[in-house]
Amino acid sequence: MYADPYEAAGYKRVNKHLFVWLGAFLLGGFGVDRFMRGQVGLGLAKFFCNWLTLGIWGLVDWIIAAVKAYGEAFGTSEEIVFDPTGAYIR
Repeated sequence: MYADPYEAAGYKRVNKHLFVWLGAFLLGGFGVDRFMRGQVGLGLAKFFCNWLTLGIWGLVDWIIAAVKAYGEAFGTSEEIVFDPTGAYIR
């Protein structure tokens, strides 16, 4: 049995500092942030094609992750929750 109702419904919980700074900033160019969100297909696409965008894809994803994690929606929480499709939820 699942103790966490989010986990039982297929949601992913990730520490926001780990996600933003390690996943998106340092390793985002390799698609690690997308893998952490459960978006394997986009993670592979980002891994193989990020160089085509001259790293702009990784930079944009990092900016979005930082705004989402440290903005009003997640400002007081230490975790970010993603739905089964990898979208940010509150």
